Amino acid sequence: MDAAPLFAEVAKAPPGGRGFWLRTADGVRLRIGHWPASASHRKDGAARGTVLLFPGRTEYIEKYGLTVALFAAQGYDVVVNDWRGQGLSDRPLPDRDMGHVLNFSDYQLDVAAISAAVASLSLPGPLFLLAHSMGGCIGLRALISGLDVAAAGFSGPMWGIGISAALRPFAGPIARIATATGRGQRYAPGTGPVTYVVGAGFDGNSLTSDAAMFGFMQGQLAAHPELALGGPSLAWLAAALQECRSLATLPAPAVPTYCGLGRKEMVVDPRPVHRRMAAWRGAQFELFDDARHELMMEVPKVRDRFHSSVLAHYASVQESPTSV
Repeated sequence: MDAAPLFAEVAKAPPGGRGFWLRTADGVRLRIGHWPASASHRKDGAARGTVLLFPGRTEYIEKYGLTVALFAAQGYDVVVNDWRGQGLSDRPLPDRDMGHVLNFSDYQLDVAAISAAVASLSLPGPLFLLAHSMGGCIGLRALISGLDVAAAGFSGPMWGIGISAALRPFAGPIARIATATGRGQRYAPGTGPVTYVVGAGFDGNSLTSDAAMFGFMQGQLAAHPELALGGPSLAWLAAALQECRSLATLPAPAVPTYCGLGRKEMVVDPRPVHRRMAAWRGAQFELFDDARHELMMEVPKVRDRFHSSVLAHYASVQESPTSV
């Protein structure tokens, strides 16, 4: 693996991070970042394991620097990735601002490349999953397909997409028809090339009620606009809706799981999350009052509670006599 850049000056991640370029089985170049566990918080001199942090759509490694710092301080190595089509990973279209994929199964090639990199780097086990939004959709599919983790945590997982009631009956057919007729490389309705945190502004945004964290994200993109991503293509929308429908038909994997969701969620459809978690045997589901989509970017009391809940979940699995 070749070295890849990490923008440490905007990430607020701990020192010692390294970036790497990976190649997927279909030849796409991906970027990952790895941070080792803090030496002062290792358990019996060893890391407690490695957290695979799967970001959401439009996101990039540096956005999670503060979360990386917290988990590293608790003794975990952390790996964060740029999915294909975003961050510094390869983008498939001449319009690099358009988020695009034809099949959500392509993201599983990214997961396979990340897993191979973790093995190649000899990172400490066991592995844990922490997945947000679109990363939650990709992560659930990976778990069902056998991704070997000791426990999983989800934040606002995209198991359904937030579409207005008026548009919901038409969104899927329009996206599918556009894709089938060669018009899938057009922006989904209501979106364009400007990334959300730049175009929307803080007032009334759907991501966080914390102005400082919103400014943190804006500052990262002002310093490194190459990380920004605009709206999704119609093809992406068609593929995402199909993946959500497919996942809804499948039973939950036998993985100890925690999920957090804001009561003011506006990005993903909360109903499939409630249904999935109600049926997930032994899983923990926590609702956060006054929280929006990004629990890890919310006001301190929300993000601290979410992080603490995930860490407690991981610890409970490791301390269980049946854990491996």
